[in-house]
Amino acid sequence: MLRRGRGSSCAVALDHLPPAVCKRVLMDVAAVARRSRTENFPVASLLFPRRLRPHLRAVYGFARLVDILGDEVEGDRLAALDELERELGSCYTGEPTWPVMRVLQPTIREFSLPREPFLGLIEANRMDQRIAEYESWDDLREYCRHSADPVGRLVLGLLRLAGEPELVAASDDVCTGLQLVNFLQDVPRDLELGRIYLPAEDRRRFRVTELDRPSAALTELLQFEAERARRLLSGGQVLQSRIGGRVGRAVGLFARGGLAALDALESARWDVFTQRPRPSRTRLALAAFVR
Repeated sequence: MLRRGRGSSCAVALDHLPPAVCKRVLMDVAAVARRSRTENFPVASLLFPRRLRPHLRAVYGFARLVDILGDEVEGDRLAALDELERELGSCYTGEPTWPVMRVLQPTIREFSLPREPFLGLIEANRMDQRIAEYESWDDLREYCRHSADPVGRLVLGLLRLAGEPELVAASDDVCTGLQLVNFLQDVPRDLELGRIYLPAEDRRRFRVTELDRPSAALTELLQFEAERARRLLSGGQVLQSRIGGRVGRAVGLFARGGLAALDALESARWDVFTQRPRPSRTRLALAAFVR
């Protein structure tokens, strides 16, 4: 059973959307959090001060909800994303009705988080409804500026460090690197969704013509993109050293989690078809204690 916030029934706020959309958007925070158990965010969040963890969960809950609306809702996903943007506006100018948004509003207010990162995440999922593939790395990087970088900027906002240009640049690199790792892990899944996140110019360079089966050419392409991701994830060292202490290690763990995922891909010999290669939670937990 879904727990609903005050005034958040479909009849009140979502009567113009299909029932499947209503069901998704009314998921409570705990339900959204359960979707993230295999990701490295929950492990990293344990290193943050206890007072910040609810705010991290609030931000992460929003990011997961956006992805669910953009990837899994049947019917008019753009309508669902439009409704979410209206709910986001209510966080700033009124009272939101969806459970995840009602939890997010106090975080936005306490840390004066700007709208732009949240809007960026919504726009990335709109792009997913319109764009099936990207010609160049520059094009894909622009997509990541919407789909990935805003999460890191919001985390810096919770640390009150969003005004530090060096940290913002390093955070953007790490977030894009993590997004690229996900693209490598999810080639078959994305193909089923009608999307390709390996740049067309790189596919031509390595003579990759098929993405639905293993090949030597695809392995070379995955290795090439993995090296690009490693370079981007090196920004985690900048974040860890500049922020320092336990919080610096927590932020650095996001990058180390991405590197661990790349190691898992390599150990699986770049086989993304048999299973989704990823590091174990034990591997991620051990990474949390690397200095």
